[in-house]
Amino acid sequence: MTPRDGLAGARQRRLADVVEQRHVIVCTGSGGVGKTTSAAAIALGAARAGRRTIVLTIDPAKRLAQSLGLTSLDNTPRAVKGVENLDAMMLDMKGTFDEVIDRHASDPRRAARIKANRFYQQLSSSLAGTQEYMATEKLYDLHNTGRYDCIVIDTPPTRNALDLLDAPKRLTDFLEGRFLRMFLAPGLAAGRIATRAAGFGAGLFMKTASRLTGQAVLSDLAEFFQSFEGMYDEFKQRAQQVYRLLQSPTSAFVVVATPEVPALREARYFLQRLAQDGMPTAGLVVNRVTPPPPDGLDGLPAKQARQAAGALLGGSADENAVAALLDLHADRLGVTKRERKNIAAALHGIDPRALVEVPLMDSDVHDLDDLTAICEVLLGA
Repeated sequence: MTPRDGLAGARQRRLADVVEQRHVIVCTGSGGVGKTTSAAAIALGAARAGRRTIVLTIDPAKRLAQSLGLTSLDNTPRAVKGVENLDAMMLDMKGTFDEVIDRHASDPRRAARIKANRFYQQLSSSLAGTQEYMATEKLYDLHNTGRYDCIVIDTPPTRNALDLLDAPKRLTDFLEGRFLRMFLAPGLAAGRIATRAAGFGAGLFMKTASRLTGQAVLSDLAEFFQSFEGMYDEFKQRAQQVYRLLQSPTSAFVVVATPEVPALREARYFLQRLAQDGMPTAGLVVNRVTPPPPDGLDGLPAKQARQAAGALLGGSADENAVAALLDLHADRLGVTKRERKNIAAALHGIDPRALVEVPLMDSDVHDLDDLTAICEVLLGA
């Protein structure tokens, strides 16, 4: 089978089997490629197949709520009106982290002390990777409820296809790193933080850091890590459980792109990383693909169209109008050819499992009717 034959075979497959069978579906891709819309359409397809479904977005944009006919989304699942079996929610990063603390803390007083800590408040709202980690926490919570047959995750735009998987490890490594373990030394309790440390090097660092950042900042750090002691293993175990869930055959990754070179380059990178890490890839969705010419014009080459247009220019008003249409036809053929070339180049040597090309629509997706049209393309209806 040649690469061209493989590409054609992939293009013939759709995502119907994915939405009917997979438990977790993760939509990933760079920004502005229609990833949020694709996630909503996939969730709609799963719900229409009779599966109890929820779509979770960690993208702060409001597009998902609008396309589902909802005025807003928050950290609580909300039923989508007019669609049986479908819920939607948007991740509240800080609220989810608070829930994690409440779950893992040994008692309510300890949980309250951690949540009141100024360092924790900064960590839970802005530390790089926290958003993705909280998404995996919420995913695992939804999975453990047993309420949903299908969970669709709309990830934020990212250069790294596996940020959703890498972030938990980065966060747990941060929380249990050797450097930060110095804050757990008994001598580093609040009030004595700059005077005692484990070893001369650490003591020198703490004295310097205290002068630069202030005693209060280091005291907050020490209090946070001391309060967190004993909870690291639970965080790590949870992260490993989520990783295994996403790596299992019941999950699927759908990469989303547009037919432009930068987006397809990102998609190729995503597909390679997923394959490298043994993640179950379901397919590639290419949004806003230029549709082919209408019947009757599909056999007219661009060169002949341009020649005919040139012969008509300068004639009557009707002839000028026909010439303009012929030029538009030639332009469309050129765009279509370029997009086909871009897609083939991006997928050279890669099997995306399924390749779904969603044609360019007259307008953006604003309601359930528009979303249903996208859904039917993705499922091959």
